[in-house]
Amino acid sequence: MDERILKWLFDIKICVDEIESFFKGKEKDFLKYKENIMLKRAVERNLEIIGEAVNRIITRDSSFVEKINNSRAILGLRNQVIHAYDNISDENIWSVLTHHLPKLKLEVEKLIKESQV
Repeated sequence: MDERILKWLFDIKICVDEIESFFKGKEKDFLKYKENIMLKRAVERNLEIIGEAVNRIITRDSSFVEKINNSRAILGLRNQVIHAYDNISDENIWSVLTHHLPKLKLEVEKLIKESQV
């Protein structure tokens, strides 16, 4: 695997791990998330980085569109967070946190592991 792609995969993993650390030892509670502006901005920043890393990966090797499920949706979310910041839905971000990030983490960990064989 290309070393840059591997680096960007690690960037994604680090961001997902960081987001998970925000909730470590706590129940994920949407209302608490919605009220905590600092937490929301930290999550959004990590989602921006994830989206940019995915963008760089699929630009460098388009076969990763198939290897990273919802890669186009990840890019769309990144664009929304950056460019349509005034129209971000807390519910949408929460859905990403609770449903999509765990799947992305598994995919990225698998790709990293495969590269080290």
